[in-house]
Amino acid sequence: MATENRNPIAGDAYLAAEGLAFAYTPGEPVLRNLTVAVARGRLACVLGPNGCGKTTLLRMLVGLLVPSRGRVRLAGTPLEAYPPGSIARRVAYVPQETLAAVGFTALETVLMGRSPHTGALGFESSGDWHAAREALRRTDTERFAQRSLEDLSGGERQRVIIARALAQEPDVILLDEPTSFLDIRHQHGIYGLLRRLVTEEGKTVVAVSHDLSLAAAYADRLVLIDEGRVVAAGTPDEVIRPEVLSPVYETAVEVRTDEVTGRPYVLPRPPA
Repeated sequence: MATENRNPIAGDAYLAAEGLAFAYTPGEPVLRNLTVAVARGRLACVLGPNGCGKTTLLRMLVGLLVPSRGRVRLAGTPLEAYPPGSIARRVAYVPQETLAAVGFTALETVLMGRSPHTGALGFESSGDWHAAREALRRTDTERFAQRSLEDLSGGERQRVIIARALAQEPDVILLDEPTSFLDIRHQHGIYGLLRRLVTEEGKTVVAVSHDLSLAAAYADRLVLIDEGRVVAAGTPDEVIRPEVLSPVYETAVEVRTDEVTGRPYVLPRPPA
């Protein structure tokens, strides 16, 4: 069961959701007075069980959904106050599922990420092509550059879509389950890349994840949602605790500490 929101807006918040409420149809709300804040240059992971509102929150942070109550601020300014097109130059969104762009190669798909920068005529410069190829390199997808997107596996396609977001060169990157189709090597490769974007380039990254241990291994901040509310927010050590996780997931868990990284990880306990 959800408890009271314990995550007030921080004074240094770069991306903030303030008291969000939303329902897709009249009736049961998906978000209930949800408040969350992420400082600039931080990697935050949003956790929670299926149907708790994680994807809805992410879509509101990029302006794809409008809350019935509350607002989202970017750099202190409400999203609705930004001129048309300016959000796309500052915020990139990687959805959980992306349909293959029929007839386009991986390189052409990544180049689409440059559209907020190409102007009304849409002509790509040499700098746009360089940004696209560099994004392919950083996501280990260079070898797919000339392959049709629909011919790639789900995991390969996901990395190309992440490359498209990188080519956009945004300040903020929002990702919905970015490693759901990836093997263990590429799961850590993507989160390692997100970690570098934060520490080396000052990007602000918010990722939805079902993998508690993977999120705890890389994130600066974790936000745990249940029934449309924030029930816990803080460092991995503050959130990855049995007394916090077990009531939300309705599953007994054991939390241990990695001897190398010092980060917590989760082991579900089998039923007795």
